[in-house]
Amino acid sequence: MTGVSPKTRIQKKNTRAILEAALEIFSKHGFRGSTVDQIADAAGLSKPNLLYYFPTKEAIHLELLAGLMDTWLAPLRQLDTDGDPVDEIIGYVLRKLTMAQELPRESRLFANEIVQGAPRIIDQIEGDLRDLVNEKCDVIQGWIKQGKLADVDPHHLIFSIWATTQQYADFDAQIRGILRPRNDAHFSDAARFLETFYRSALTVR
Repeated sequence: MTGVSPKTRIQKKNTRAILEAALEIFSKHGFRGSTVDQIADAAGLSKPNLLYYFPTKEAIHLELLAGLMDTWLAPLRQLDTDGDPVDEIIGYVLRKLTMAQELPRESRLFANEIVQGAPRIIDQIEGDLRDLVNEKCDVIQGWIKQGKLADVDPHHLIFSIWATTQQYADFDAQIRGILRPRNDAHFSDAARFLETFYRSALTVR
């Protein structure tokens, strides 16, 4: 039997270096503003060497996006039907905020792709992401019908959570320019604010 030979240690190392460099470059400049030369330079490789691993800039971008979608869906998947509704949604908010703090480049990569019309991931958005969002919206609507949550639109609730958490990654420079925080201290302040905000909005009066 013939097959693809496993990557050598140096091939694995170079692939990781290319993807790490590409994440940095794409998150700063977007797909259109980035070049193979920039990525190769950041990875410490020659352009011909990089093209041995990835034949085009788009191939690198697609590799990054393919790994990102599962990461993006994970916090919403954790919403537990059997948990306390308000606590479950606040838990989702805080998980998304933690992602904004720990994975800001990935968030900006995703945002840049969406701003361009999501040409490389539209199938995933209209497929796995849409299915998961609709599934969790049905859960939220069920909680509302049971009188466990305030009457809010489930889809727009989720959209608002994306907006209020991913903001801290996608507009990091703006937030730091205004707050001038020490390191990431503002994330703790954001967590307290968002928990109070959503608990107030979701609690049945």
